[in-house]
Amino acid sequence: MGVNASWKLSAGMRAARVGHTFVAVLVVGCTVGLSGCTNDALAQQYREGSGKNYVAGDGSITEIAPGNRTGSITFTAPQLDGTNYVSAPAGEAGVTVVNFWYVSCAPCRAEAADLESVYEQTSSPTVHFVGVNIRDEAETAQAFLTTYQVTYPTVLDTNGAVQIAFAGQAAKLYTPSTAILDGDNRISAIISGHADPGILKSLIDSANSK
Repeated sequence: MGVNASWKLSAGMRAARVGHTFVAVLVVGCTVGLSGCTNDALAQQYREGSGKNYVAGDGSITEIAPGNRTGSITFTAPQLDGTNYVSAPAGEAGVTVVNFWYVSCAPCRAEAADLESVYEQTSSPTVHFVGVNIRDEAETAQAFLTTYQVTYPTVLDTNGAVQIAFAGQAAKLYTPSTAILDGDNRISAIISGHADPGILKSLIDSANSK
């Protein structure tokens, strides 16, 4: 695939080559949480005068071999219309692509069209997309979705319920981050930062084939 991926290992874990991928446990530097990014990183940006109000991901990719994937992730969260989005039970979900974002995050805006394009190309009974807005009110989020013509479901997670569901499996994530869950709702891969459409499609295909 020609991807220059940055693979990161948790303490005490070794990378093991499996086919053309490395087995790794994700450890990245900016927590997906109610504040979006770590206070220390934002403080550094303030001192630099950048005024970005986010910490961009470094583009690293982590793919986890089936034998090293851990617990299933399921969640329920309100959609913009007030109805609940309920993730499918493990074993019935197919592949689920979960993108964490918020409106004032510039990389989130930059990747919106790419995510929608991959969604349109891969959407099927076995591939699902859901956006997780971690910061904004419904009206603000909807304006973003309308501007960037995003058509897949989006949930609001200002109370952190979805983030908590991921916390045990991927404790630290940049915003944006895109997680690919396999048919058992286990993390198959995570893209940290702007999701390249070609890489995302390959990771979906990989998760969908296992």
